[in-house]
Amino acid sequence: MKFFIDTANLEEIREAQDLGVLDGVTTNPSLMAKEGISGEENVRSHYKAICDIVDNNVSAEVIATDFEGMVREGEELAAIDDKIVVKVPMIRDGVKALKHFSNAGIRTNCTLIFSAGQAILAAKAGANYVSPFIGRLDDVSTNGIELIAQIVGIYDNYGFTTEVLAASVRHTMHLIECAEIGADVATCPLKVIMGLLNHPLTDKGLAQFLADHKKANEQVTA
Repeated sequence: MKFFIDTANLEEIREAQDLGVLDGVTTNPSLMAKEGISGEENVRSHYKAICDIVDNNVSAEVIATDFEGMVREGEELAAIDDKIVVKVPMIRDGVKALKHFSNAGIRTNCTLIFSAGQAILAAKAGANYVSPFIGRLDDVSTNGIELIAQIVGIYDNYGFTTEVLAASVRHTMHLIECAEIGADVATCPLKVIMGLLNHPLTDKGLAQFLADHKKANEQVTA
């Protein structure tokens, strides 16, 4: 499973990259605004700064909702860096834009997926990634993990090469469950990835090893 970090914060991205497990970054206008990034030129400069940190896969979202606007913005975003993956919403003109980008060799991530039907359309249009929002489905009493499993099964049935990118991942159990059912990618806050490190028995075991080591050294030097 690939790990993407869902943020526009450069320090968090560097920390995840330094950890050695980062495969990419997803962003959106809300995350940019959270970092105080506004204005077209500043946003694109920020995307370039992210690309300079990571090895690949930086999802950059179009703002337009019409076909011509999405194509124009997507081509401009893709020109920033070869690592850019153009993020397109699951709407009618978005599906048309996915096909255009696929034909042009521009990688895409179809976002705001909430049903298997939407995922099928995105895959047939040539999306490289689809992003089902599992946390938001959970918020409305719908099982987001079940949707991931359903999409994975459908893609396996027909040999779609589109990767299933689990988005809106809220906690470590979401992440582990996505891995169990075969999601290709999970994107989440850094704290969710770091949460995989934690287990009380690891802490207890390390403390015991260090205590035993200290005791042994004290005996040698006594």
